[in-house]
Amino acid sequence: MTTFAVADLDQTEAYKLTTGLIIPRPIGWIGTYGADGVPNLAPYSFFQAVATNPPVVLFSTGMADGDVKDTLANCRASGVFTANLVDHDMSVAMNTTAAPVEPSVDEFELAGLTAKRFGSVDAPGVEGAKAVLECRVINEMTLGSAPLEHVLTFGEVVAFHIDDEVLDGTRIDAVKLDALGRLAGTNYATTREQFSLDRPA
Repeated sequence: MTTFAVADLDQTEAYKLTTGLIIPRPIGWIGTYGADGVPNLAPYSFFQAVATNPPVVLFSTGMADGDVKDTLANCRASGVFTANLVDHDMSVAMNTTAAPVEPSVDEFELAGLTAKRFGSVDAPGVEGAKAVLECRVINEMTLGSAPLEHVLTFGEVVAFHIDDEVLDGTRIDAVKLDALGRLAGTNYATTREQFSLDRPA
C-alpha cells in the first residue's frame, strides 16, 4: 500500500487521486438563466443528495483564480436552479454542454436540447430528461483558498419531475433510469449493473 500525504501533493495529483477513488459520482446537469435571459446548462460531477427532510442537493463549483463560472453567477443572482438527471442516451449532449463557452451561448441549443420551464422555479430544465429537480438555493459554502477554491451551492428541492417509465409509486427503477456516473478522466458508468444485499436486522 502506498501512502500519499496531501501536504506533499500538488493540485493535479490531489485531483487525480480524489476523482479516481470517489467513483462513480452522480452528475447534476445544472440549468439556470443568465441575467440576460439566456439559458445555461452545465454538468457537475461533484454533485450529491445531502438531506431528505426537506430534500437538499448540492453541487460544487471549482473557482480558479477567482473566476466565477456562469452557473454559480446565475444561481447567486436568481436563487434557483434545476438539477437534471443524465441518462446514457443523453451522454453526448451532456458532454457537449461541458464546453467552455461565453455566457451569451445557449448550451441547450448548442447540444440540440430544448429548455423547458417546469413551473416551480424560474430555471430551465432539460425537456426529455428522465428526472428534473427544481431547486431553491438555501446556502453557499466556500472550501479551500486561492488559486483554487470550491464553492458548494445547496439547493432545496421544491419539485421532482420524473418519467413515469422509471417509477413504481415513489420507487425508482435504477436500470430504467440508466443514470450516468462519472469515473476518472473521460470514463463513465451507468446504473444498469447492480446487485442487492439485505440490510442487517
